[in-house]
Amino acid sequence: MKMEKKTWPELFQKILDKDKTFDLRLADFECNPQDILVLREWDPETKEYTGRILEKKVTYVLKTKDLKFWGKEEVEKYGFQIISFK
Repeated sequence: MKMEKKTWPELFQKILDKDKTFDLRLADFECNPQDILVLREWDPETKEYTGRILEKKVTYVLKTKDLKFWGKEEVEKYGFQIISFK
């Protein structure tokens, strides 16, 4: 399945440069390994697409809603950080 999502310019460029190998999204849509994520660069200042597009194959999806690693108080205090590695 293919799904299109907006990506802001600074994040789009990091993906293009291969510095960013992950994406953090609200889990308001179904996404599974082998799906294709179509990333369309969106300029929030002009509120228009720039025309640049990347397609990435999804390799792993971690959904956090039901994770019980930390308590609500810790999450509210610190938030989450996503760590990419190779």
